[in-house]
Amino acid sequence: MDGASFGAARAGTAFQPVEFLREPQTILRVTSWIFAIVVFGSIVNEGYVNHENPELHCVFNKNESACNYGITIGLIAFLACIAFFIVDIYFPQISSVKDRKRVVLLDMGFSGFWAFLWFVSFCFLANQWQRTESNASTAQGGDAARAAIAFSFFSIISWVGLTIKALQRYRLGTDMSLFATDNFDTSGTSGYPGYPTGSGVETTETYQSPPFTETLDTSPKGYQLPAY
Repeated sequence: MDGASFGAARAGTAFQPVEFLREPQTILRVTSWIFAIVVFGSIVNEGYVNHENPELHCVFNKNESACNYGITIGLIAFLACIAFFIVDIYFPQISSVKDRKRVVLLDMGFSGFWAFLWFVSFCFLANQWQRTESNASTAQGGDAARAAIAFSFFSIISWVGLTIKALQRYRLGTDMSLFATDNFDTSGTSGYPGYPTGSGVETTETYQSPPFTETLDTSPKGYQLPAY
């Protein structure tokens, strides 16, 4: 099952851990989670140094905003990955078409926005690191600074990948009319549209558009092949 089929999973299907962990979207989600840990963890642990005084300064050109930005973006990305990971697990259980559409749009919008914020983080941290004076204190926190910069760049790629996967899932839903099932009458009082007038088919069965990806029955009960 590829990423597209995951996006079109049937409502109510059982959760399959092995298949879920093989999904490209899941791999990207876990990768982004790890990258976020590296960025904010590096800054928190070794991103503040002192030189000839007990007061700690941000290793990025003593710019506290640079450290705070990297920590904030990384921490929120870390929490968001966990939240969306849980949503991905329960996504097949969401029966409401509108709720599924909202989840996919939220994933796509957040991932795209965070990819942009990671781009800002990479440019900001790299710029401040270039302006940092070389001394014993900066050498001490140099590895952490370079790690934060490198994994900010890697995070751009992973979050762009998540945005693309969400976009593919949304397009799949649109192309298969998965988000348009609310256009059908779900009250159970109208018959299944699609039979041409004068086809000679008569049935008392009524049909509802099932949630999201349920396949409509093309061979309704009561229909018999004409005998020749």
